[in-house]
Amino acid sequence: MILSDSRILEEIEKKTIVIEPYSRECLGSNSYDVHLGKWLATYKEHILDAKKHNTIDYFEIPEDGFVLYPHIFYLGVTEEYTETHAHVPFLEGKSSTGRLGIDIHATAGKGDVGFCGNWTLEISVKQPVKIYKSMPIGQLIYFPVDGEIEVKYNQKKDAKYSGQINKPVESMMWKNKF
Repeated sequence: MILSDSRILEEIEKKTIVIEPYSRECLGSNSYDVHLGKWLATYKEHILDAKKHNTIDYFEIPEDGFVLYPHIFYLGVTEEYTETHAHVPFLEGKSSTGRLGIDIHATAGKGDVGFCGNWTLEISVKQPVKIYKSMPIGQLIYFPVDGEIEVKYNQKKDAKYSGQINKPVESMMWKNKF
């Protein structure tokens, strides 16, 4: 079951869902539209290593836009800071974004109950496409949870992505033991 617009509004009122900045125009019948923040990042090295801390370079999207190219992996960020305390949030691309050949996440579309922060976007494109800060980039949908949550994401001691800032965050795979 996905929360409807009226249920999302109820949860915002109860503060179990927080969206900042919030605009009523962005609320769809069962989703909330999120926008591309002003920061993008790319990895500094061409070859990434899952056991190593792969660092990134940040750059700001200019007012007149920025062209994304295939075969370059970009990290972006949502303009919106969100908190989800009683539901499972999913971030999906908008159909208009997909029709431009823009994928906004490689595998990480699901958040956890207790996630608090801006969403890092894993952006790739099928052909060159010009993007702009504050453009609609995706939509959040919310699923109810069945059962009691023992430890919310923001309460985990080893939560690698809790409290994400308004800039993209690189992979923290290197913190895992394997």
